Amino acid sequence: MSFRKIDIDAYDEDVLQESELYDPDPRLPTQVLNDAKQKQAAVRSSLNKGDIIGALSIALDSPPYGPSVEEAKNLALQTVVSVLNSTKATDIPNVLRSLSQDEQDTLMKYIYKGMGMPGWGDVSGSVLLGWHEKLTEVAGTGCIVRVMTDRRTV
Repeated sequence: MSFRKIDIDAYDEDVLQESELYDPDPRLPTQVLNDAKQKQAAVRSSLNKGDIIGALSIALDSPPYGPSVEEAKNLALQTVVSVLNSTKATDIPNVLRSLSQDEQDTLMKYIYKGMGMPGWGDVSGSVLLGWHEKLTEVAGTGCIVRVMTDRRTV
């Protein structure tokens, strides 16, 4: 048996599991998906009214966390990116100042997730980079550090 194929964590009693790093989303995966769909509809309604700040606040409220809610996570990302795409560049700083620190951190998570998704850079890359620049100016580099160290991924 090759030593490279042995899973040494299986023999270690003190191994840290991903599920031990943070509390999972207490909602059922179907409920999380339904909530994401309802949020998407509410965001569309707010965007149609011209309420960018309200739409972004709705989209950033209680994001889905955990390993079993990938479809809801992707839907939430699409919802956030649709708000970002529909915002004028001159309005971005005012929108960001109106967000709480937690909402700013969640937005940064979505920006990084959007940048990391294959194919998204072609569609929304410049928009995401613009929002990243403005968010860093408003929230500071502490926002980046909090997002990078948080184990809960969106």
